[in-house]
Amino acid sequence: MRRTKPEKRTVEPDLRYNNTNVQVLINHVLIQGKKSTATRIVYDALDIVEDKTKKNAAEVLDTAFKNVGPVMEVRPRRVGGATYQVPMEVEPDRKLTLAIRWILGATRSRAGKSFAEKLSAEILDAANNQGSAIKKKEETHKMAEANRAFSHFRF
Repeated sequence: MRRTKPEKRTVEPDLRYNNTNVQVLINHVLIQGKKSTATRIVYDALDIVEDKTKKNAAEVLDTAFKNVGPVMEVRPRRVGGATYQVPMEVEPDRKLTLAIRWILGATRSRAGKSFAEKLSAEILDAANNQGSAIKKKEETHKMAEANRAFSHFRF
């Protein structure tokens, strides 16, 4: 196990929306170090979201992250030779990371179109409490609910 926890890195807000969540999304879309390509994709997707909703795209994105982020999750805990799935609350940083990961996973599994169009569609679905990312959150909550009997094995 680690002796100390690593320090949290601070993320600077992006240039267009001045929002750190948009910058974190850009960093997660990033593949093979092509930051300019990732930035263009995310901004194109947010432009599509803005056209369809007539609202600020950063606010819609924050709503999507809030809707997809899980409240509870299960974590394995080894007790006396048996491994139990213990339900625990999710910390805010992990909640955002999971939300982004699930939205991008659902985006990549969509068929056809450009990545920006798929990402905008998934953000809109998440903001409206629909889609694959919301399904993933509900599965996580069901798993935590099913293992509620092991909640006394806290870390």
